[in-house]
Amino acid sequence: MSNDSPLPLRLKQARERKGLSQRRLGLEAGLDEFSASPRINHYERGRHAPDYSTLSRLAGVLDVPVAFFFASEDDLADWLLLWREVPQPVRQRTLDELRARREEE
Repeated sequence: MSNDSPLPLRLKQARERKGLSQRRLGLEAGLDEFSASPRINHYERGRHAPDYSTLSRLAGVLDVPVAFFFASEDDLADWLLLWREVPQPVRQRTLDELRARREEE
């Protein structure tokens, strides 16, 4: 895995935000009990990357969108977390407004 990937940092941030140990996160994501902690540790250190299915389960446990793990800018990562909390009608209005602004330019 590339050292410049934001995934290790974002995974650790999301795990700590939820107050989970590496082992607990791995177990809740369905990893084998004997490899749960080492696998999460390897993901957070950038030694290995989870496949999409595993990453999706981790995102579910951590209550973050999968895209969060790939946000290279901190403000984008924050935006993704906040966006998830916005009710669908407000999301749609916001998207419509942004699209209209783009078309005006």
